[in-house]
Amino acid sequence: MKVILRKDFEQLGRIGEVVEVKDGYARNFLLPRQIAYNATPGSIRALEEEKKQVVKKLSKELQEAQSLSAELESVSVTIPVKVGEEDKLFGTVTSQMIAESLKEKGYDIDKRKIEISEPIKALGIYSVNIKLHHDVTAVVKTWVVRE
Repeated sequence: MKVILRKDFEQLGRIGEVVEVKDGYARNFLLPRQIAYNATPGSIRALEEEKKQVVKKLSKELQEAQSLSAELESVSVTIPVKVGEEDKLFGTVTSQMIAESLKEKGYDIDKRKIEISEPIKALGIYSVNIKLHHDVTAVVKTWVVRE
């Protein structure tokens, strides 16, 4: 069965592509979840209109992410933690801690978007990446200090 993808789907392809799938997969999975349309001339026209709306939405999201990234580049976050002997932390600094301190500064960032490359287990200054959009990443300077 030929279907037209309404959304990007990793296993099949990108939005707007016509792909050939098994009948049961299309009827039981793709069509009920509105991931794809049947490949008919009417659905092709409907998809073109939907594509235009998606492009507008994506460009708006990209612009918002770029402006938020520019703001976040100038922000630094201070996280006070308890330390033991030789300035070793009890545990690590988590993305949840960074998200909470960003929220205090007025930026509502989801903790799943915060990417900590290596576990933060010592006092110091760290650069933490925040993935705002699949093309936009902001870097926030994080100060880990003694409580």
